Amino acid sequence: MKLLLITQYFPPEIGAPQNRLSELALRLIEEGVEITVLTAMPNYPQMEIHEDYIGKKNCEEKFGSCTVHRSAIYVSKSKTITARLRNYFSFVWSSYNYGIRKLDGDFDAVFCESPPLFLGISAFLIAKKKKAKFIFNVSDLWPESAEKLGIVKNKLFLKLATILEEFLYKKAALITGQTRGITANISNRFPNKKVYWLPNGVDLNFYNPANFSKDWREQNNFDKEDVLFFYGGIIGHAQGLEIIIHTAKELQDNSNIKFILLGSGPEKEKLITLSENLKLENLFFFDAVQKTKMPSIISSIDCSIIPLKKLDLFLGAIPSKVFECLSMETPILLGVDGEAKGLFIDEANSGLYFEPENVEALKNGVLKLAKNNELRKKLGKNGRTYVNNHFNRNQIAKELKSCLQDLF
Repeated sequence: MKLLLITQYFPPEIGAPQNRLSELALRLIEEGVEITVLTAMPNYPQMEIHEDYIGKKNCEEKFGSCTVHRSAIYVSKSKTITARLRNYFSFVWSSYNYGIRKLDGDFDAVFCESPPLFLGISAFLIAKKKKAKFIFNVSDLWPESAEKLGIVKNKLFLKLATILEEFLYKKAALITGQTRGITANISNRFPNKKVYWLPNGVDLNFYNPANFSKDWREQNNFDKEDVLFFYGGIIGHAQGLEIIIHTAKELQDNSNIKFILLGSGPEKEKLITLSENLKLENLFFFDAVQKTKMPSIISSIDCSIIPLKKLDLFLGAIPSKVFECLSMETPILLGVDGEAKGLFIDEANSGLYFEPENVEALKNGVLKLAKNNELRKKLGKNGRTYVNNHFNRNQIAKELKSCLQDLF
């Protein structure tokens, strides 16, 4: 089976879709699927072309045993919707042009990652030209999420985006969704379409606490007595990270409780300013790091805080950072209701839940875990057992291959 994976995001970029898709590609290759990747010049999340790729319009390279083709993309640090759309549509055009002109041979299927939704245009047209099955992978319900987060407010644009979304669903031979909430939403709207739950997962061999020390803790001058509460990931609109800032303010008299925000994103400067205005000395910002450095960081912290804003939209969300933390036996403070709470709190007993955007609830969870080391250990061990049994990436790839074979 020959599969073309089209995605705007891929390593060496840092981020959840980059990790998820690259890991899936490598495991499908191990299962005997021939994978080719068509992606953009690396630029995310800094929104500037990585040094090794400056001046290149396109290139071909290897990622493990996977062939990766890259085409041009417009990047800008501007946060306006116009700049964002130029970013999306520049890759729509360049990926289509590259796919039609320079990708030789046939493919059995074209697998497209969304968002960005608009990339589905390029993927659908390439699939049609190559006479391949079109598979549409949905990791976020767009434009619904953009509208509910207030990122996009233009009614005409939202209507046109919805028309495109529905067109792509109708044309897909298979729709895959990252959460059960996403797959249920699509199945309810399109009951005659084949919809498959393709969850995120984790590499239990890589994220193994037995293989990493707690050196990061000492290297960054945290004491052994400090209880470190950590957020690592995109610092964006959806996460509502102000809750961590305000919780840190509430607990600033607890000298052994420290908060860490690691990552990059559009909200980072605003949060730094808020922290400075509140004169917080118990909260620390760190830049994003490569995936290879994350296990040692996670092994050095005591709990991972995983928040999202309080929106019905997120009742079906499962933040990818959950899997990595739990596989490292690190308990979570989860501020996400719905599907994630049901899996990782109610079923796995791998952490504590707090109501999204409720500072008092997060403060109470922090205090409970800060005072009880044995509870932290118990919840962490529960988490690794659970993700090993239900979200092992090797098993996810095997099951996806079987699903793909059913299309032919």
